[in-house]
Amino acid sequence: MLALTAIVLLWGGALVGLLWQDLSGSEREAWRALWRPRTGLLFLFVLALPLVLWLAVRPWVAAWPRAAKRLREAVSVVASANAGHRVEPSGPREMRELALEIDRLAQAHAALRRDVDARVELARAELAAETQRLAALVSELAMAVLVCNRDGRVLLYNGRAAALLGADGELGLGRAVGALLDAGALEHAWQQVLRRLEQGSSRAAAHFVTALRAGAAAGTLLRVQMVPTLDLAGAPGGYVLLFDDITRAAREDARREALLRNLTVGLRSALGNLRAAAQALHQYPAMEPARRAGLGAVVHEEAERLAGQVRDALGETAGAAALAWPAEDVQAGDLAWALQRALRDGTETLECAFDGNGADRWLHVDGHAVVQTLASLARRLRSDLAASDLAIEVAGDAASPRLDLCWLGRPLAPGTLGAWEGEGADPGASVPGRLREGLDRMGAELWSATAGRAGGRHRLCLQFGPAPGAEGGAGAGPTPALRHRPFAYDFDLFHQAGQTTRLDETPLSTLRLTAFDTETTGLRPSEGDEIIALGAVRIVNGRLLEHERFDRRVRPRRPVRASAQAVHGISTASLGGEPPLEEVLPAFARFCEDTVLVAHNAAFDMRFLELARERTGVRFDQPVLDTMLLSAVALPGLGSDEHHLEQIAGRLGVPTTERHQALGDALITARVFLQLLPLLAARGIGTLGQAREASRGATQAHETF
Repeated sequence: MLALTAIVLLWGGALVGLLWQDLSGSEREAWRALWRPRTGLLFLFVLALPLVLWLAVRPWVAAWPRAAKRLREAVSVVASANAGHRVEPSGPREMRELALEIDRLAQAHAALRRDVDARVELARAELAAETQRLAALVSELAMAVLVCNRDGRVLLYNGRAAALLGADGELGLGRAVGALLDAGALEHAWQQVLRRLEQGSSRAAAHFVTALRAGAAAGTLLRVQMVPTLDLAGAPGGYVLLFDDITRAAREDARREALLRNLTVGLRSALGNLRAAAQALHQYPAMEPARRAGLGAVVHEEAERLAGQVRDALGETAGAAALAWPAEDVQAGDLAWALQRALRDGTETLECAFDGNGADRWLHVDGHAVVQTLASLARRLRSDLAASDLAIEVAGDAASPRLDLCWLGRPLAPGTLGAWEGEGADPGASVPGRLREGLDRMGAELWSATAGRAGGRHRLCLQFGPAPGAEGGAGAGPTPALRHRPFAYDFDLFHQAGQTTRLDETPLSTLRLTAFDTETTGLRPSEGDEIIALGAVRIVNGRLLEHERFDRRVRPRRPVRASAQAVHGISTASLGGEPPLEEVLPAFARFCEDTVLVAHNAAFDMRFLELARERTGVRFDQPVLDTMLLSAVALPGLGSDEHHLEQIAGRLGVPTTERHQALGDALITARVFLQLLPLLAARGIGTLGQAREASRGATQAHETF
């Protein structure tokens, strides 16, 4: 402004000088007489000139940089985060025209980007298909599988591993496997693997047994096999863990060992008595009758005791065979079809009708053994009772499924079924042993039902236990495949940096983060308002893992305020059956352990967590990032009222579904954070430490958010 004033004064001085040169002597004298008494007024004019000029040009001068700054930030959003974002024209006419031209350029950029993305997708299609096939293959394995990098961070897990290890969120991509299994056992096995690799061994795998350390299944005994994964140069880059639950098998082994030990002790005593009696009878054949009778009684008593011990041992081991018998989820319709085919393929062809009712019912059985058992019973009915019009029916419900073999003709006489159960199977049957043994192995029961009216069908009822996960519906099927199957892997973690450097130096794109949100009874934590819902989702290696989520509601100690219920729709009555915060918060702490927390307006949520510390004993010490402050850092030209979650999401192209629900807001926050990363990188903010420092600077300017 001083420079503009100087220019105006110089211009005016030059004009006055030219006019002065053109005046005659008398005119100059008259000019002096006119301005000599008004020198003070002229001085005031010169002093006031900068103020007048500032007031005149200030709106025009200020509009240009403000419009340019907003235009720059809008272009940054288009180029880095949201190609569909459009620049809002503002400021002078020239700037508005420039904004329109940039919009046209952005449209062309978006079209070009879509074309490039389409080409990239085509190029990656084959690789993605191979990856999906690998994920599907691993997911369907009956054995639990974990793939880890050298630092013990999980890169892949299948559905079996999630079912066994991930009940409370302890299992997840990027999480340390040492939090689940004994870290000492893992390290020992890893050193064994490395030593065998150094020795050039072709069998570098290691085996060990350990107990599960965390979750609802803590204490479960696992048999683990560790196999190394090698890079192209042959160096170990990580390992695969194959493990299965041997808790029941170990318990049964211990029981059988104790049974064998007790049986051995009992047999030794009985055999000693028998040997002594036999030796006496042999050495003294002419002993008196009373003594001989006494020794005979000893032999009889010890023989009976031996028989009893053997019988008891057989009874104790009968259950073990049933535990080891294979079982799968099979639909009743498939069993009926297999039975019809087995009866037609036998030496004596039989027809067995099936009306299709209950064909979609699921049974957890050994299908082959069931078919062989029913086929054997059908042939006995035909040969012993001249049964006709055989039919198979599905009865019972999901809690107690049943297969009924029905016939017309003579009913079973009392005791006949018991006799059948004690006899062997058909000579051609592929399931050996007595019928009763087969029923025990399957955990099934068999009984007969005589028709209650003339012309009715008699029945043999084969009763099974419930299928795992059955809820009582007629169409209850096997446990569904977990939704995470195509997503539960991230092989980029093999090369992840920051595992051995200080956390503040770790790039934001490689951090393990937990985006979370809370719903509360109100907005005043210091006045007793409490958390009623916690939602969270993980971000690993720059990827949002939507399947690794935490979604819990909490039963509060005070009612939900009407103003809060109007926002999130959660009533006090709906929380009556939920667990208290003392149960939910420790589970959430395990879910977000070893991660950086991310929240929008994080101070609000962290205040509730801090106040709950004394009540629950749970402390959250990990770093926290606030997407509201990060937005202010990435887009400083926006006003302090333009960084609310809906506004940021709309600006960055993030959908805002399930708003004001804890998990829904956590997902939005996670997506917003990922969209902010390139904007922050453009401003030289790439590590956790830089983001935290920049957020501190934004806190004072935006403390009223």
